Amino acid sequence: MSESSTHPPLLLVRGVSKSFPGVRALDNVELTLRRGEVHALMGENGAGKSTLIKVLTGVYPHDGGTIEFDGRAISPASPRDAERAGISTVYQEVNLVPTLSVAENLCVGRFPTRGGLIRWGAARRRAETALERVGLKLRVGRQLDEYSLAIQQMVAIARALDAEAKLLILDEPTSSLDESEVDRLLELMDSLRSGGLAILFVTHFMGQVYRISDRITVLRNGAFVAESMAKDLPRFDLIGQMVGKDPEALRAREAEVRALHQKKAGGGTLARVNGLGKQGSVAPVGFEIGEGQTVGLGGLLGSGRTETARLIFGIDKADAGSLEIDGKAHRPGSPREAMALGIAMTPDDRKVNGIIPNLSVRDNIVLALQSKRGIWRRISPKAQRDLAAKYIASLNIKTSNAETPVGTLSGGNQQKVLLARWLAVNPRLFILDEPTRGIDVGAKGEIEHLVADLAEQGMSLVFISSELEEVARVSQRVVVLCDREQVGELEGEAISEHAILEMIARAGEKEEEGETGWKPVPLGDEERNERDGDG
Repeated sequence: MSESSTHPPLLLVRGVSKSFPGVRALDNVELTLRRGEVHALMGENGAGKSTLIKVLTGVYPHDGGTIEFDGRAISPASPRDAERAGISTVYQEVNLVPTLSVAENLCVGRFPTRGGLIRWGAARRRAETALERVGLKLRVGRQLDEYSLAIQQMVAIARALDAEAKLLILDEPTSSLDESEVDRLLELMDSLRSGGLAILFVTHFMGQVYRISDRITVLRNGAFVAESMAKDLPRFDLIGQMVGKDPEALRAREAEVRALHQKKAGGGTLARVNGLGKQGSVAPVGFEIGEGQTVGLGGLLGSGRTETARLIFGIDKADAGSLEIDGKAHRPGSPREAMALGIAMTPDDRKVNGIIPNLSVRDNIVLALQSKRGIWRRISPKAQRDLAAKYIASLNIKTSNAETPVGTLSGGNQQKVLLARWLAVNPRLFILDEPTRGIDVGAKGEIEHLVADLAEQGMSLVFISSELEEVARVSQRVVVLCDREQVGELEGEAISEHAILEMIARAGEKEEEGETGWKPVPLGDEERNERDGDG
């Protein structure tokens, strides 16, 4: 890595704040970025990373503080303003037009013209020159969506650099790439750094942070926490900064947390996840789920928790491994197939993938059961009312009546409606993805008690939460994931928040020594050629 500390600052962010109605998204944030360095911006969900990027790129105006770029104060009013200043951004979702050619995507908004007409030959040559800078040689006349996502990501970077960027912001650029594609991107970042470009790298993959970054800035709850040289910041200390936990305090709490894991699963094994994985999503994972047992998926954001859950429930179709239920192997190809096996799942984003806000509480509760029964076996109005009343009472859902639109309820009560929807189908295996996210402490406690009660009644559960202390508290077994690979497993009294974090922190060292053994399924030659085209 370059000795970037010898370079004068290119970007100085001092005391920057940004508020929205009822929310202070940024609070006195600081960031110093130098030429010729890769600077990682780290933090969990809600830390303020995305808001800071939008302030730097002119999507949002800042309310307070100063931004200096290349020696002068700036306050970009739009992304175009930021680009003219020398700040370009490449987002996780490629922000290009898939139905246009590579050349058109690279030159749109800046086509070479003569007499008001586009000079297509010059545009193609400009596109080829831009691609050379990122080490690509493509047929620039081909449509962009004929190339793989990794190639499209490189084209987006080439376009950003073509605008004569001095600062390149990469926002989760590797989230949809496989291992070899990630290597290629990191090599490109190293080359651009050597050429003097400043790169702000936003990612949840800690292994990549330590492979490429010179410095790390951590945000938490919209506020600046610390800036450190990457080589001087141990992984475990970085995790502690991100989640707001002191390592010593975590160790001191171990005895208290351990006492909550005396309960064992009452029956035999309900399910086995046997090497279930999907290329570009999550490497094959394997673990058992006992009858009446809660298995936690522990990891930081981006570790592969949700991806694993989506494979089990058939939202995403696995290309490796199987799910064994009662000794019989399956590979669910859809949620309907998973439901037929007795599996249910609440999604991590209840507002986007869960509730239907304009429908009533009753409608939302009966939805999954009606889907399971099919269109020809309608649930009668009386049965719907009885079902809704049962779960409103048993889950203590605070609503004036069952016909109230669910979108008007609090977040905690919306989550309870989602739980009721899936409990109504009487599942054997219930996957709960972030069931306590964004709800108050009281509702969170009620849901944790519900999880314990369901397990006591013999239901098997897979529990996912960004709050690792919560995962440790409710689980009898924890499967630990990092950078979309399974890196270990904890059971019974060995489970604690500290043990989970320590396993994550050590994952990078294990990867370097080749100990994990969890690798994506390689593509065959024919599939690889089809994916990469002539790129």
